[in-house]
Parts: sequence; C-alpha cells; structure tokens
Amino acid sequence: MSGDTGVSAFPEGENIFSWVGTIEGSIGTPYEGLLYKLSLRFPFDYPFKPPLVKFETPCFHPNIDQCGNICLDILQDMWSSAYDCRTILLSVQSLLGEPNNESPLNSYAATLWSNQEDYRKMVHKQYMGNI
Repeated sequence: MSGDTGVSAFPEGENIFSWVGTIEGSIGTPYEGLLYKLSLRFPFDYPFKPPLVKFETPCFHPNIDQCGNICLDILQDMWSSAYDCRTILLSVQSLLGEPNNESPLNSYAATLWSNQEDYRKMVHKQYMGNI
C-alpha cells in the first residue's frame, strides 16, 4: 500500500498477517519532518477484528504510551470491517496533530501539549532516543 501522502505499509516478509507501516509527521505539527515506523499485526478474523498497531519508533504523544501502544477509538470499540490499512494509518497520522487529551496514555504529554514549543522539543528528544 502506497500512494497516499505520508503513509505506506507492506507485508513483512512472507507473513501476510504482519505488516510494517510508515507515517510522516504532517506539516504544521510538532511531528513535521519525522518518519515513524509502525507494526501492524492482523488477527486471523480480520477484518471483523482490528489489527494491533504499535509505534516501533519512539513517539512522544498523549495517546501513545512508552511501549508504542496507541489509544485510538477506531482500533478499539469504534472498529469497522470497512477500515483498511490506509484508513488506519491516515487516522494515526491525523491523531499525531490532533490528540485526544481527554483520554491520555501519556499524561505528561497531554499536559505539555498546551506549550507547543516545549512539546515539540520533547517530541524530537524522544524521537532521537534521548529519554
């Protein structure tokens, strides 16, 4: 899957249930210019159950924990069998610039979000592996 601005995904080797995705940070967000690698693990009953999607690249964000787990409604209770890999990655890309601070996995990131200069510094610091 490629062609959309800033997202791509392909099977990892011969296992069609294991994919590697990439997301570019959108222009005008603290993630601009950064490229994130994600893993997508599709269950055997996909598309009736959502895949497990995790950030493999460290990502400082209110809705992403230190292990790369993502709190996003379409990956949980709002899942629809109509969603495909493209929809998932575009939704995660959108989440980067528009976090849900009401449901944070990383409360420090949620608190820091209101100070965009300091927030951007933390994004880059974690991306570079310095925390």
